[in-house]
Amino acid sequence: MAPQTNATGDESDEATIELTESESALETARRQLDHAANQLDIDPNIVERLKHPNKVHEVTVPIKRDDGTVEVFTGYRAQHDSVRGPFKGGLRYHPEVTRDECVGLGMWMTWKCAVMDLPFGGAKGGIAVNPKELSSAEKERLTRRFAQELRDVIGPNQDIPAPDMGTDPKTMAWLMDAYSMQEGETIPGVVTGKPPVVGGSEGREEAPGRSVAIITQLVCEYYDRQLEDTTVAVQGYGSVGANAARLLDDWGATVVAISDVNGAMYEPAGIDTASVPTHDEEPEAVTKHADTVISNDELLTLDVNVLIPAALGNVITKENAEAIAADFVVEGANGPITSTADSILTERDVTVIPDILANAGGVTVSYFEWLQDINRRAWSLKRVNDELEVEMQAAWDAVRSEFEQRDVTWRDAAYIVALSRIAEAHEARGLWP
Repeated sequence: MAPQTNATGDESDEATIELTESESALETARRQLDHAANQLDIDPNIVERLKHPNKVHEVTVPIKRDDGTVEVFTGYRAQHDSVRGPFKGGLRYHPEVTRDECVGLGMWMTWKCAVMDLPFGGAKGGIAVNPKELSSAEKERLTRRFAQELRDVIGPNQDIPAPDMGTDPKTMAWLMDAYSMQEGETIPGVVTGKPPVVGGSEGREEAPGRSVAIITQLVCEYYDRQLEDTTVAVQGYGSVGANAARLLDDWGATVVAISDVNGAMYEPAGIDTASVPTHDEEPEAVTKHADTVISNDELLTLDVNVLIPAALGNVITKENAEAIAADFVVEGANGPITSTADSILTERDVTVIPDILANAGGVTVSYFEWLQDINRRAWSLKRVNDELEVEMQAAWDAVRSEFEQRDVTWRDAAYIVALSRIAEAHEARGLWP
């Protein structure tokens, strides 16, 4: 079964994979590595190394349930590549977490960090568990035991986990506390995505949506389109979609549709996005505030300038790709377009901006959080947002350069930027011994 993705703006980050129905995350990651490598003059031995993780840790995580029984779960931490810096990537709690899924998603964290030019490598991990079946106390015990099992392989200069599917800032606070207690000192830099009161960064939760909005603005500028004359539809009104929609609304774009799990609010004249509660503010509130309700499927095929799928993975498929009417698709979610659909959109000259660039604000502000923790000096929200804009502009410029010089898709250009940087680092460091 294909791994699920989400749009929490975490590090599934993290997690940029266009899945076909028959491919695993690892198979897809390796196939796309080969695709990017074929467009570059790279030592094939480096490509072969990158097809394999540095290490994969599998651990047993027993916990006592609230009823006194003991249940045993399996946890993983796949550390893909650290040539550019410590491993970085999310920890997810989901019943379908597997070794190969973690390896594949960890590979994509390597690419995402490289395209943003962050001094991190890629990792991914998690526990095969349904977090909805755990009480808060059970989830805390599970997290603290998992931290103990991973204690020797994580650390602020070694491997830095973050929230992902089924985990959140509170989970990261528990993990940080458990690790710190064992080390005998408070080490906030061991994880990112924490609450600000224990070393988290201002602006971290909003960062993926902000980066989607920044990239959308840059896309419009590149194609000589005024934002004020641009219509936008956003599937998903969670942390990514809502923040992107509200920023684009503030900057002058006309947001005509937004949605949640129950359906979409459609207003051709434009939606006052600030008046519609986000999922965090009031779950499933979008349709309650709508005069006209359409389905999520209908939202995807609206005749708009920009479509931002920011809800789930694999929502644009071979079945609906021909019906996509937007000029530009900016991926807010992780992997919202399947491989087949991506090919169809390319053939139709629909511009697609990949998630590896568009929603990379999450891992970028995680890097800012790590810097703040190491230096024991918090940044203001203004500084975080200003620095994020600088980093997104730099990443955009690098990808745009490859896009123009090589006559490839934006997705290929992003992969080329990432792989070039990783390969250069491997060449510089060499192979030990």
